[in-house]
Amino acid sequence: MQSNYAQKLQAGVKFPDMKVQILNGEMKTLGTPENGHDWKLVVIYRGQHCPICTKYLNQLETVKASFSDAGIDIIAVSGDSKAQLESHLEKLDIDFPIAYGLTIEQMESLGLYISDPRSEKETDHPFSEPAVFVVNADGEIQIVDISNAPFSRPELAALANGLSFIRENNYPIRGTHC
Repeated sequence: MQSNYAQKLQAGVKFPDMKVQILNGEMKTLGTPENGHDWKLVVIYRGQHCPICTKYLNQLETVKASFSDAGIDIIAVSGDSKAQLESHLEKLDIDFPIAYGLTIEQMESLGLYISDPRSEKETDHPFSEPAVFVVNADGEIQIVDISNAPFSRPELAALANGLSFIRENNYPIRGTHC
């Protein structure tokens, strides 16, 4: 059993400055909002080998308007290669940026759980388990959900509704008691 796990990112801290690449070659800063929004939803998924991730990303597409209405931009990223992402897009019906090539060092700096593939049928590289980060207009982590299992993730419609409440009521970052 490994004993030196990455430090988990805490609510209220600045989201790390991290660049990722999308399919057209453009580099995106992971936690920086775009498209006229001032908050960012960052979805980390396991990769194309995970049918639960495929379902989750397709569900995100169905509720993305709720995030947009709340001023929240979206990006998803995994450690998959460009070729793996291209293959995965055949199963995805999404219209938000999706990046590839998240490195182990980047996964560690985000405090993600990292798994080794069970076999070559699964994938050919270590991959992160799922996580969701919501980065506010100050670049701070408003919400953090880091999982070590593919079936433990926030329900997207509830998250969108909760974020609307947070934005409308100037609700503070929770979980910051020292």
